[in-house]
Amino acid sequence: MKDIEAPLLKSLTFRLEPVASDAVAIRRIVESTDFFNAEEREIAIELISERLLQGEKSGYHFIFAVIDDRVAGYCCFGPIMGTCASYDLYWLAVDNDCRGAGIGRELLAKGEQLIAARGGERIYAETASRAQYAPTRAFYLARGYREDAHLADFYSPGDGKIIYVKVLLKSPNDGSILTPS
Repeated sequence: MKDIEAPLLKSLTFRLEPVASDAVAIRRIVESTDFFNAEEREIAIELISERLLQGEKSGYHFIFAVIDDRVAGYCCFGPIMGTCASYDLYWLAVDNDCRGAGIGRELLAKGEQLIAARGGERIYAETASRAQYAPTRAFYLARGYREDAHLADFYSPGDGKIIYVKVLLKSPNDGSILTPS
C-alpha cells in the first residue's frame, strides 16, 4: 500500500462545502467498504441531505477528499448539543479502492484542526467491536484516541459499541493541535 500513498496524496485536494453530487459519492463510498449495513448507509445519506438543505444550521460539517474530481473519502463531524466543547465524529470513510493510502489519516487530521478552530476540545468517535473493525480501532488508537467506553452487545449480540475520545489542546504559538501526554 505504501507504493500508492505518495501518488494519491500528491493529487489529493480537500473541499469543505458540500454539493448535490456528494450524496451519490457518499453512497458509493459507504457501499464500497463492506462495513456498513443498509440502515447505516441511509443514515450517511441523511446527514449530507440535512446539510444540503439547512447549511451550517444542520450542525453537520464535512470534509471531502478529492482526487481528479472524484470524491475518494469524507469526514463528517458536528458539535454535541448540550456540551460546551465536545464534538462527534459521525463518519470517516474512504473508498475501498483508495484505502491504505493515508487519505483517512489526512481527513481525520483536517477534521481535528477544524474542530479545534471552532473551539472544540474533545472529539468522540464510535465504532463496533466486531473483528472486522479491528483495523478501525487500531487506526484511532494510533492517532491519539483512547478507548473511553465499551458497551457490550450494543448493535447486536456479540457486537458492542466502543467509544473513543481525543482531547485537543491548541498550541499557543501556531494554532496547531497538541495531544496531551
